[in-house]
Amino acid sequence: MKRILGGLPLAIILFATTLLSGCAGNNPQSTENLLSAAGFNVVIASTPKQLNHLATLPPYKMMKIKRNGINRYVYADPSRKLIFVGDLFSYHRYKDMRLANNVSEEDLQDAKFNAEDASGWNVWGPF
Repeated sequence: MKRILGGLPLAIILFATTLLSGCAGNNPQSTENLLSAAGFNVVIASTPKQLNHLATLPPYKMMKIKRNGINRYVYADPSRKLIFVGDLFSYHRYKDMRLANNVSEEDLQDAKFNAEDASGWNVWGPF
């Protein structure tokens, strides 16, 4: 019985890592999910002028712009022909959510490394 339960924590950690790896990461889709959750508005490029301007923007990068005297934060997704636009509050919320996401990813990775490091060392006894 002890042998079966001995690998249980490692199995749980590996399952959680596999499960969350699809949600985490630095890909455009996860970034766009965070932007939406942070309150950024989606603006679809629907005119030829908007499409031409979208083509000049750096893809999948956050930019700070000033429009009508107000600072805005813009993230362009040329493959979906849209931009995300947010204010300072939305930008800070996005940064906080991204930090929390990265910290949780690091915690999972650390737990995985600790579980891998711990396996097999019991043959040495306490040291």
